[in-house]
Amino acid sequence: MEVVNDNSCSWINDLSLRNNIKTLSSDLSCEWLIIGAGYTGLSAARKLGQLYPNQKILLVDAQLAGEGASSRNSGYLVDTTLNDGFTSNKELENYKKKSDIYKLGIDVVKRFIKEHQVDCDWNECGKYFASSNTEDKNILENFSYTLSKLGFEHDLLFQKELSKRLGTNFYNVALHTKGGILLHPGKLVRAMIDTLPENVILYENSLLLKWKKNNGSIDCLFKNNSIKTKKIIFATNGFLKSLGVKTNYNFPITLTASMTRPLTDKEFKSIGEPKEWGVLPVRPMGATIRMTKDRRILIRNTAEVHNPNKMDQSDLKKRSIKQKIGIKKRFPQLPDNIIQSTWSGIVSRTRNSSQIFEKIQENIFAAGCYNGSGIGVGTLFGEQIVFKAINENTKEIETIEARSKPTWLPPQPFLDLGIKARLMFERLRARSEI
Repeated sequence: MEVVNDNSCSWINDLSLRNNIKTLSSDLSCEWLIIGAGYTGLSAARKLGQLYPNQKILLVDAQLAGEGASSRNSGYLVDTTLNDGFTSNKELENYKKKSDIYKLGIDVVKRFIKEHQVDCDWNECGKYFASSNTEDKNILENFSYTLSKLGFEHDLLFQKELSKRLGTNFYNVALHTKGGILLHPGKLVRAMIDTLPENVILYENSLLLKWKKNNGSIDCLFKNNSIKTKKIIFATNGFLKSLGVKTNYNFPITLTASMTRPLTDKEFKSIGEPKEWGVLPVRPMGATIRMTKDRRILIRNTAEVHNPNKMDQSDLKKRSIKQKIGIKKRFPQLPDNIIQSTWSGIVSRTRNSSQIFEKIQENIFAAGCYNGSGIGVGTLFGEQIVFKAINENTKEIETIEARSKPTWLPPQPFLDLGIKARLMFERLRARSEI
């Protein structure tokens, strides 16, 4: 496996270049080793550094820290996700368990931002679950019933009001939830890198090839060197399986997104000069759309089984054509050549939408698989897997472990065939929303 750094993501390109990058170049030993420097790994390293300021803590990533899924997502810190059909008490109870985890995730990110005075374009404007299909009103009314039972503040809106708020006549019905947050994911994860404790040493572009237990320690082999550690935390999310961790419980899906250049004053005026907003689709394979703080439009409307490590430029160009069509459907007055960059990223999924949070073996722990909610949940799980690793129970761990664990997945090639069939079915259902 080779993980490639690239410069195709607008969020990453907004950031200044880092000049303090270290690559593993000698054999090392440590008390703690964390594999994966995204939201989860950075959060775990920060907490360990605070708890054990005199211990050696190593954080290693196969590419540049924070430049995987953590910087490549759409920047939604979610309080709720859309699940229709919650009618029984048991289903409602399961949804509450999931939303409780989302709330804890928002809280832990808020604490980090307040403590370190982070500027990540934080905007508590909520989000819209929107559709052009009036038949989806039934789905949203059922969802509204669920949210009302759980005390979430929300509004059901229709085309006239949506056009005023979003600057497009495309959507006919939407449900707006007020607790969600929009932010710049690249700025947030960069702040997490910049504020790591002094006793945390970060090594990047250092791919873990294999690992094994050996007389009470864990030996980790990298391309040219090795690390011997007493305890290890795997925080590689969609790549857990490739490291032999929880191999039959999660799978990666490749998403592709495009972002426009900033709209000119004239272009922005032509769509009604809306405030920043974010739309999530009612149907799973519909488009995610954002109007950013600086007047850029982000669109994500593809999901597929693909090599998770790299998508070449010819493949990205094909996806960007579909994304240009999606933008033009919503904003036909904008020019054809408005897209500035297109990139791919990985979301990690489980069969039952639960997350991985557990002790794998003695001194070996794993956290990941956030099903598209990684900003808050990933940050929370990084902090809390540390407490689990030191045998300290918390209320947060009790909330996390109240949810069912991920269910077993069938082996290949049956898994990929099943995923592809499901994606094709959902794509057909959502074809009007692309």
